[in-house]
Amino acid sequence: MTNQVSEFPTERTFQYQHSLPPLPVPSLEGSLAKYLDAVRPFATEEEYQVTAAVVKRFGEGIGKDLHQKLLQRARTRRNWLEDWWLDAAYLELRYPSQLNVNFGGPAPYLEHCWPPTEGVQLQRTSISMWHTLQYWDLLRTERLDPHKAGNVVLDMDQFRMLFCTCKVPGVTKDTIINYFKTESEGPCPSHVLVMCKGRFFSFDAVCDGHILTPPELLRQLTHVKQCCEGEPAGDGVAALTSEERTLWAKAREYLIGIDPANKTILETIQSSLFVVSLDDAKPYATSENYTLVTREALTGDPTIRWGDKSYNSLSFADGTFGSNCDHAPYDAMVLVTQGYYVDQQLKATDGKWKGSETVRPMPLPEELVFTVDDRVRSDVAHAKQQYFETTQDLQVVCYAFTSFGKAAIKQRKLHPDTFIQLALQLAYYRQHGRLGSCYETAMTRRFYHGRTETMRPCTLEAQNWCHTMLLPAAEAKRKALLLAFNKHNKLMAEAQNGKGFDRHLLGLYLIAKEEGLPMPDLFTDPLYSKSGGGGNFTLSTSLVGYTTVLGAVAPMVHHGYGFFYRIGDDRWPKTPNSKQCRCRSTVLGKTP
Repeated sequence: MTNQVSEFPTERTFQYQHSLPPLPVPSLEGSLAKYLDAVRPFATEEEYQVTAAVVKRFGEGIGKDLHQKLLQRARTRRNWLEDWWLDAAYLELRYPSQLNVNFGGPAPYLEHCWPPTEGVQLQRTSISMWHTLQYWDLLRTERLDPHKAGNVVLDMDQFRMLFCTCKVPGVTKDTIINYFKTESEGPCPSHVLVMCKGRFFSFDAVCDGHILTPPELLRQLTHVKQCCEGEPAGDGVAALTSEERTLWAKAREYLIGIDPANKTILETIQSSLFVVSLDDAKPYATSENYTLVTREALTGDPTIRWGDKSYNSLSFADGTFGSNCDHAPYDAMVLVTQGYYVDQQLKATDGKWKGSETVRPMPLPEELVFTVDDRVRSDVAHAKQQYFETTQDLQVVCYAFTSFGKAAIKQRKLHPDTFIQLALQLAYYRQHGRLGSCYETAMTRRFYHGRTETMRPCTLEAQNWCHTMLLPAAEAKRKALLLAFNKHNKLMAEAQNGKGFDRHLLGLYLIAKEEGLPMPDLFTDPLYSKSGGGGNFTLSTSLVGYTTVLGAVAPMVHHGYGFFYRIGDDRWPKTPNSKQCRCRSTVLGKTP
C-alpha cells in the first residue's frame, strides 16, 4: 500500500464517489449453490441431504419472494446493504462494544527509530500527533490520492469517518455522528481530546490557520501531564463507554440530566479530531514480540480511552504506541493506511522534528470536568468491574514468524494470503482434529460505499488437503494444495466482485424479519450456524495488509480464535487471540 500524496494532485480524494457502481445483488441460484458448497465440510452425508432439501424448498418458495423484494430495494439504493449492515453488525448490538467490536493494535515505530525508551513519551507523542494532523489536513484538502486496485477506483467514503467521528449509545440502537468536512464543504472541528489519569483536556490543534508544530503540541501535552502528576485520578467517566450499550445509554442520559454542562462536554468529546491517551503502562515490545502492547491496546485502562471514538491514539510511558478504534464507522484498512503514512514519515525523518522550535502564544488546554454524583460514580465502578472481568477471558499473543515471508511464497508462484489461510486451516485441524468454520474479510470497495463480504476459507478442497497432509505421499499433497489454492483464490475474487453469498443471505434474512414473516428454515437449520452463519465462525481472520501496520479484534464466539496478520517480505507478524468459556453470555449476540 502506498500513500500517494501530491501538493497539486490531479485527482481529488473523493472525486469519484458519485461515479462508483452500485453494489450488485447476486443471483439467488448462485448464492444458494455456494452456500451448499460451504456447508459440505461440516456435514455428514445424511446431514447434508437434509440441508440440501431445506435449501431447495427455500429457493423454490419463500426465498424467491424475498429475493424479488431485495432486488426492488436495490433499485432505489446505490448500496442496498449499507444501512442494514451498519445496524445489524454494529449499532443494534447491545453487548459491550469496546472489547467485543473495537479493533486495536501496536504502532510499528519501535521497529526503526523509536524503540521502547522511558522519558520520551510526550516528545514522541507530539511528533506522532503532528504527522496525524498532517494526514487530517490531506483529507480536508483532498490531497490524498484515491485508492485503486489496478485501474479500478475504490470507494473512499470510510476515510471521512477517521476524524471527528463518534458513536453515541441509544437504549435500543446506537447512532454515529460525523462532524468531518472537507475544505470545500465548510468548517471542520480542529480540537484534540487528551485523556490522562481519568481526566479530560481539550485544545485546538490549529492556531492562526496553521497546525500546531511538535514543540507547540509538546507544550500542550506537558501542561496536561503537569496538571495530573501528583493529583488524584479523575472520576473516570470514560469507563462508561465500555459498558453494555443500553446501560451506557441510560447512564449517559442521567449524566446529561444532572447538569447541562455535561452535554456540552460530551459534544466536545464526540466532535474532537481524535483522542490522545497518555497511559502510564509500559508494555515493552520488540519487532518479534508485540504481545504486551497489543494486549494493552485491546484491554487497557478504560478510564483513559473513549470506547466510542473512531480513533484513540494510545501513548505509553515507555515510548511505544498503539490504537483502539470503534469498528462501526469504518474498517481497519482506513487506520492501516493512516498508520502506515505516519510510520513512513517517521522513518524518513528518523523520528525527529527538524523544523522551528518557536512556540507561539496560544491558550493552554482546557480541562473538561463532568458534574457527577454517587450514582454516576457507582455506574463507573460497575463498568470498570465488568470490563476488567471480561478482559480476563481474552487471551492475546502477537509474534512475528520470521522463517520466511512474502518473497519466498511468491517465488513458488503462490498467493501469500492464501498460503497463510491454508496454513491456518491445517494448524486448526492438527490441534483440534477437525476443521474450523472460518471467516476471512473480502473487500468490496469497488462499489459505492462498499465495505466487506465474507469469504469462507474452509472449502472441500482445503479439507481434502488437510487430510492429505497427514499422509506420506508428497505428490498427492502438492496436487491437493494447488486445488485448495485455486478454490480459495476463486472464491475471494468472486466475493470482492460482489458475488459472495453471506451478505446476500443476510439481506434475505432481514427482509423476512422486517416484514414479520416466519423465519425461513434455512436460517434455523443446524448446519447454518455450524458452518459459521449468524456470526458463528470459530475462526475470525483478516489480512491487515502488506504494510508495517498490525492490529486485532476479539474472536466472534466462545472457544473461538481471532487471527489477524500482515505479510512482509521476510516475515509475517500475526495476532492470534481467543476467548475462554468464562465470557458473559451477552457477547453471543450474532448477525447472520
